[in-house]
Amino acid sequence: MLCGLVLTLAMAGSMPAHAQDKPHRLIGKQAPAFALKDFQHKTVRLAQYRGKVVLLNFWASWCAPCQEEMPAFARWQSEFHGRLQVLGVNMDDDLSKAKAAAGKLKVNYPLLVGSAHIGGMYGGIYGLPVSFVIDARGIVRAEYQGGNHVKELHAGIAHLLAHARQ
Repeated sequence: MLCGLVLTLAMAGSMPAHAQDKPHRLIGKQAPAFALKDFQHKTVRLAQYRGKVVLLNFWASWCAPCQEEMPAFARWQSEFHGRLQVLGVNMDDDLSKAKAAAGKLKVNYPLLVGSAHIGGMYGGIYGLPVSFVIDARGIVRAEYQGGNHVKELHAGIAHLLAHARQ
């Protein structure tokens, strides 16, 4: 598990700066396009959410910090309805465990079946949770590694949404 926050930003002023470390290779670049199956076997494409801010969260059922932050993500899905889309990419080997965890958490956003391939497209997912904030134009603006960053994620998303209206 990754313990610390790695928040990297592409452009000054694009999101509030909380901490900067070695920038992730995707920051400031177009988010890698994907088409993944959701838990109901429907295809979900990142491109279908163009025009909205996207919180792309990699998680697993065995990851306690993942499960701690998911209720907040569900609240934001409702709070920022129509302007934010949360997408959860599950990295479990056993989908039945992921479905059970999601049912207990009452998740209200699409949960997608992940793989090493999608993890690799996003730079390699070596610990969970990992979240990417993608702006309405499809540009990756921030990456958060590890848990306990709900306040920073919320502030960053709110900042992007506020600037998107101007």
